Amino acid sequence: MEVENKRVIITGGAGFIGSHIVDKLMNLNCHTVVLDNLSRGSRDNIRSWLKNPDFKFLHGDLLNKQDIESALSDSEVVFHIAANPEVRQGVENPDAHFTRNILATYNLLETMRRFDVKNIVFTSTSAVYGDAKVLPVPENYGPLEPISIYGATKLACEALISSYCHTFSMTAIMYRFANIVGSRSRYGVIYDFIQKLKQDPKNLKIFGDGKQTKSYLLVQDCIDAFFFGLEHSKEQVEIFNVGSEDFVDVGTIADIVSRESHTSDVTYHFDGGVDGGRGWKGDIKHIYLSIEKLKSIGWRPKHNSFESVECATRALLKEL
Repeated sequence: MEVENKRVIITGGAGFIGSHIVDKLMNLNCHTVVLDNLSRGSRDNIRSWLKNPDFKFLHGDLLNKQDIESALSDSEVVFHIAANPEVRQGVENPDAHFTRNILATYNLLETMRRFDVKNIVFTSTSAVYGDAKVLPVPENYGPLEPISIYGATKLACEALISSYCHTFSMTAIMYRFANIVGSRSRYGVIYDFIQKLKQDPKNLKIFGDGKQTKSYLLVQDCIDAFFFGLEHSKEQVEIFNVGSEDFVDVGTIADIVSRESHTSDVTYHFDGGVDGGRGWKGDIKHIYLSIEKLKSIGWRPKHNSFESVECATRALLKEL
């Protein structure tokens, strides 16, 4: 999918991953429109582009079809990044994931159909795999049995996008991300640990048993993979896993954040979690992705999970 010099819209473009994608799009001379309700994002993430004549920011919501129409006018490619990323919220408020993920995606697709916009790029998640019995898990793994409302809604979004592509002759690239970490992130385990240690440098509460293992990828590597996939996609509906080639456990992440925060003699307090040490209901205890599909066409990450966590911790400490 060619994007250089194209007219693009990016939902959630003021957020963590979205704003990094915006940086890349602007450097590719794209005319870029960001649609974001700023519930998770921040103008600061895109401040360097606000006065650029090829950039436009719309403070709007995917639940409002008029906002989508205003943003979508004359667009050629849609980057759909906006979502509710908080897996834990699904336990207390499933409706937040349904509306912000499924309904928002449906509204976007319907507007694309009416405006005859044919290309969409979607950020999905490794949570669609649930407790996969094969690790590293490949893109063709099945059956897909999400264990969180978040994972289920992302899988539903994938299905909607696929159906619209085949019904209305659209093209899609969907990325199933591992845990993406780095500058501008304001959620997730690293950010959580940094904030807790600021409040109490001697004690750190950790959800679960600390033995949860997952792959982590630095956001700069993620953006490289993202645009590499765009250049090399061949299918009408293409799916790529994006992650590192290994994993790291939560206890090790606590060690890294404690060391980089220059705190000593920190006592870890594991709450034991639920269902055998998970951090919360819907938390996948062990997951990492096969990235052989992207590797087979020439991409590989520059950082492993440990290095990604280190770099992300340093970047966030500098920002915060």
